[in-house]
Amino acid sequence: MPEARLAAGIWVSAYLARLGLANIPAYVVARGDATAGAVLVKCALLDGSAQLYSREWDFETGARPWKMIQQGPEAEIDQAVQRQRGFDPDLWVIEIESRDGQTLLDSDGLA
Repeated sequence: MPEARLAAGIWVSAYLARLGLANIPAYVVARGDATAGAVLVKCALLDGSAQLYSREWDFETGARPWKMIQQGPEAEIDQAVQRQRGFDPDLWVIEIESRDGQTLLDSDGLA
């Protein structure tokens, strides 16, 4: 049976709430389509660098794990996000601030 998917807006709200409970600052940088928009998560490490995460299909298992798709200077990550937004105006972008890179993306409850 296929995995049920939450509407993007609901997922983002739940993710922001979980980050808030963990005292991880998070911001919606770009609001995408509330129903079907994809989500990018930028993790600013507060040292001038950042990581960028996206959810990708694993066609062998049907799972949708979060993968780090880029890391490096924060300015380069910001440019990558802007390029993606140029291709996909329905894209959500969430920015979190975490010195240790904690994103909670692989935590239970974020299906």
